[in-house]
Amino acid sequence: MPAGGFYTQEVRRGGRRVGFRLVTLDGREAVLASVESRSRLRVSRYGVDLRALDEVGVPALLEAARRGWLVVVDEIGKMELLSQRFQEAVLATLEGDSPVFGTIMQARHPFADAVKSRPDVHVVTLSPDRREETAAEVQRRLRSLLGLPS
Repeated sequence: MPAGGFYTQEVRRGGRRVGFRLVTLDGREAVLASVESRSRLRVSRYGVDLRALDEVGVPALLEAARRGWLVVVDEIGKMELLSQRFQEAVLATLEGDSPVFGTIMQARHPFADAVKSRPDVHVVTLSPDRREETAAEVQRRLRSLLGLPS
């Protein structure tokens, strides 16, 4: 099944993390957050560029859902949740017919908690001591979500 959406990737310089890049599955990129950003929107030491998320990430989610593809969203986290458009896109994809595969913050947040409590959402907690077991479980669930044989 084709997939669309985005993932976030660390930006490193000199061995230090200096930001995060948003990368769509079709190869578009934008800087989501940077220590050098002058944005008033801050998460820890990073200034967050909502325009990058709203103009690159959100359309990637909505286009994948419109096409009936697997929607990949990595991640539903503090930075992304600063965007109302992102929250609306996540809800729209969850309400649609496309399968959704994503990562979500474990910390409490009203929107994230609402997503995690949906009856159509299954949360798998990743921990270092259960890494292999968790990977196998995620693979099984993803195959099931896509209607593939186990």
